[in-house]
Amino acid sequence: MAKQLVTQIKVQVTGGQATPAPPVGTALGPHGVNIGQFVQQFNDQTREMMGTTLPVVISVYNDRSFDFIIKSPPAAVLLKQAAKVAKGSGNPLKEKVGTVTSQQLRDIAKTKMADLNAGSIEQAAKTVAGTARSMGIQVVD
Repeated sequence: MAKQLVTQIKVQVTGGQATPAPPVGTALGPHGVNIGQFVQQFNDQTREMMGTTLPVVISVYNDRSFDFIIKSPPAAVLLKQAAKVAKGSGNPLKEKVGTVTSQQLRDIAKTKMADLNAGSIEQAAKTVAGTARSMGIQVVD
């Protein structure tokens, strides 16, 4: 008999540093999933992305087994890394916190391409540029 999908859980976890504490434990606990097993598998698969926030979609089945898909990091996280800033601006219209180049935007768009609903790299770069604008990061050529 095939496993039946019970639920899908979406959480954001730091790569290589997952622990049974919240948000992982509180998300998986009510569904009876072995939290320690998830933490170990996740940390093994994300060692090379240490410290980067990663969205994860966890599928839980009726026999309490699970599998998970690791998505690309959020555009905001990639933009903060590219601009070398700790956080975005509180008032992005008046206060700019950093700059990124058009090439860096294209690189981020290539990374995010699988998770965006854009038809081309140029369209994906425009989406990422909008995120940068809302964070107070200027795009320069």
